Amino acid sequence: MRFTVETWAPEYSGAVGAPDAVPEAGTTVVDPNVELPVAEWRPIAPLATSPVPAPRVLFIDGVRRVEATVWISDDGGAVHRGLCASYAAGVVVCDGIAQIVECRLERGLFCSLANGEPIRTRRLDFGLHVVAGGGDALMLAIQKRMARLEVEVAAAHRGEASTIVVDGPLRDGHDDPDLVGYIKTHAVAYGPAIVSDVVAALEVGQRTPLMLLGVPNDRFSWYLRLPGPKAHGWSGIVRLEVLASRSVQEVVAKADALARELPRFASAAHKDPRAPQNLYPIAGLERELRRRLGDAAFVLRELREAATLT
Repeated sequence: MRFTVETWAPEYSGAVGAPDAVPEAGTTVVDPNVELPVAEWRPIAPLATSPVPAPRVLFIDGVRRVEATVWISDDGGAVHRGLCASYAAGVVVCDGIAQIVECRLERGLFCSLANGEPIRTRRLDFGLHVVAGGGDALMLAIQKRMARLEVEVAAAHRGEASTIVVDGPLRDGHDDPDLVGYIKTHAVAYGPAIVSDVVAALEVGQRTPLMLLGVPNDRFSWYLRLPGPKAHGWSGIVRLEVLASRSVQEVVAKADALARELPRFASAAHKDPRAPQNLYPIAGLERELRRRLGDAAFVLRELREAATLT
């Protein structure tokens, strides 16, 4: 019996749904002919004459944690489910050294009760966020609020570097052409079958040609292989994307520079359970953001104590 082992630790489910599976085909409109005709697709290695990597790179990431499920009674006696959550976003600058330059933290109560009130404990405040619906809608609202905090942090550092890497896809509000979406997991494969064939053929530091991903937000995208063991065709693969607000030639130069720059930040399996895709600056920022969320047991005690006083 032959088998392969996903390089990511099992608690993270893996970078793709199954080790030898190709992600499901996406429904986004894709044009794979912007850099090369699709019939000529092949792995691309940046040339020695390619633009040098940026001397200063910013990385942006966010974390979230559900602190407690709460049940809120309205004036009519009906009970509504809510979630208390903490979430944070921050920035790390790499310019010879890695330095975290900003962290923003928020806490919120997410529930469907329109006339609800914030929860205030002795030391913590959970601002009210009214959500239409419950269940998955509450978790989605928490994710969106964390993403909004990432957008706000990115906007605050606009113009500070020619390359700003956002952990995850570009979202509404990410309107800076210097932003690069960095996608570690692959539920969707974009473009025709040759795209996946070229992804599987990539060597370390090589990338695919550019694709243009259509509505709702046009953006150029490509795949890159990072250093690490190649257990299967999608091992060590990340997808990068930028807004389609610059010429193809400018984006090609950016893609080549990133192909030379990002592999040096790739993590090793003995240091990170999501190696190599979870880049060291992002992993370090995540640890600091989670530290700033505070001790989960302490937060829960604060909420329980506040509940006894209502």
